Amino acid sequence: MRRVLIGLLALLMLGCAAPIASAVPSPARTAKIYSIRTTDATKGVITVVGTLSPAPATGTRIPLHQWIPSVKRWQEVAHGYSSGSSVTITTVQPGSVRTYRIAVGPQAPYAAAISPMISFKHYVWRGMFKKGLLAAGGAGQPQFTVVPPKEGPRRSEADLLADQGGYVWGDVDSTGCRYSRNWLGNLTDGLARVSLHNGTKAMTSVRMQQETETWLNYDITGVTRLRLQVADVRSGYGPYVSIDSLLLCTN
Repeated sequence: MRRVLIGLLALLMLGCAAPIASAVPSPARTAKIYSIRTTDATKGVITVVGTLSPAPATGTRIPLHQWIPSVKRWQEVAHGYSSGSSVTITTVQPGSVRTYRIAVGPQAPYAAAISPMISFKHYVWRGMFKKGLLAAGGAGQPQFTVVPPKEGPRRSEADLLADQGGYVWGDVDSTGCRYSRNWLGNLTDGLARVSLHNGTKAMTSVRMQQETETWLNYDITGVTRLRLQVADVRSGYGPYVSIDSLLLCTN
């Protein structure tokens, strides 16, 4: 009996001395948005450059996801194909403030990887009157006529006129916009002044000679109610100016 007990004890000691196998972590791949920028503000092109480490197989499909707040989910808006440890993705989007990420699917021995999210303000040129006029007015039978959509689908063109000695203005919602670019054609039979206002406060202006063209461009960062105004300086019939106006906006 004593020999049996000694044998059992020896087995137990040997068992305790045996090494315990440890779990080996699987290798991980990381994805990251290295840069995101608007590369064509007229067409609305966004270019995203991502990095992937370790590099996946060349030509791996890498989707670009955009968070859609209205439905509270991620949506693929574009994709690119990896080249080494990088990928370049382009997409055309309207002006927006959205959150983006890139992803790479599983490739043995690596599991799928998703990049950290990144918020981006995408500024795109749009017609000043895309959202319509908030209000219009002036003195001397003012007329602020926006060209109808069928004739001016960009919603950027308008004619402004008033009687001799008068003026005309129109307000638009410029929330989310940072720049105003205005082509002006003076059809007045004399001098006219065109100006941009933050609400009712004048920011910049230009005097135009009879039958001339010019530009009136200005940084409107922080302006939420933009006014464009045409006033008579010296004429026989009153001010008459045609405009083609764009705003650089995220909406």
